[in-house]
Amino acid sequence: MRPKKIILVVNGNEQERSVITFMLSTNGYRVLAAASGSEAAQFISENPVDLVLADDGMPNFNGGQIVARLKEIALHVPMILLCDPARASGQPQAADALLPRRNCSPIELLERIKNMSARKRGPRKGSAHVTHPQHTLAVAS
Repeated sequence: MRPKKIILVVNGNEQERSVITFMLSTNGYRVLAAASGSEAAQFISENPVDLVLADDGMPNFNGGQIVARLKEIALHVPMILLCDPARASGQPQAADALLPRRNCSPIELLERIKNMSARKRGPRKGSAHVTHPQHTLAVAS
């Protein structure tokens, strides 16, 4: 049996956070829930996380700032930002994907999470690079 993917949900609204946590856990994910950016930074530095799902409507920092801070800690972790398209336009985002906050169906969100949490980032654990005159290959040891 494969281990469950770990999703970090960052949302300042307790009700929304609970709904998303329930939806993800009933679909086979292990969920860590953070109510603030500082709580999320603590979780991501102490736990292995496969994906971060952050909301843009946070009280002290916006979601883009939180995602940028989390990317400083764990650059390899894919991050999805749920945002209002009007607020996100014209602002540089550190998130790997932006999804419209109110117009994103649960099915679309689950599909995006499934695809992004399955992405391979960097070399596989225990692999060593073998240099061939014309190619560079990753070989499992």
